[in-house]
Amino acid sequence: MGIENSRLKTDHQVFRAGVGAVINNGQGRLLVLERNDIKGAWQFPQGGLRQAEEPDRAVYREIQEETGLTQADIILLARASGLLAYELPPHCRTEKTGRGQVHYWYLFTLRADEIKITLGDKKEFKAWQWVSWDELLRLAVDFRKPVYKKLRQEFSGLIAEE
Repeated sequence: MGIENSRLKTDHQVFRAGVGAVINNGQGRLLVLERNDIKGAWQFPQGGLRQAEEPDRAVYREIQEETGLTQADIILLARASGLLAYELPPHCRTEKTGRGQVHYWYLFTLRADEIKITLGDKKEFKAWQWVSWDELLRLAVDFRKPVYKKLRQEFSGLIAEE
């Protein structure tokens, strides 16, 4: 099974290929964004791969689009060891998202002042905040929680927890 044309295909179902970013502030807090379209739905920055785009390049593009932070504002600490996928509830599926999404995940530390967080193009998100892992797991929509729990395990020891 390989990724082709920004999509992972299995049994005639489509999972959109993308990237996700866990950005911490160096004090155990994680940057999360509140969606414009779903009040109270908080998540990490993430997005789809463009045609022929490499994940290492895409993650910086997505971070800038969604947070306003540039590559110079963050330090890459780690990449998750494998792809992580989530399945969308049937009522959330679209032709763009397919059945769900599968992401390459990255861990960063903010090196710039948080004043540089501007929500980028403001197309998807209306607010941001710093949270703990436990807070994130309370704020995230249910279908994202298993991925976030795996990321917590994957990046444990690399982020100080409160």
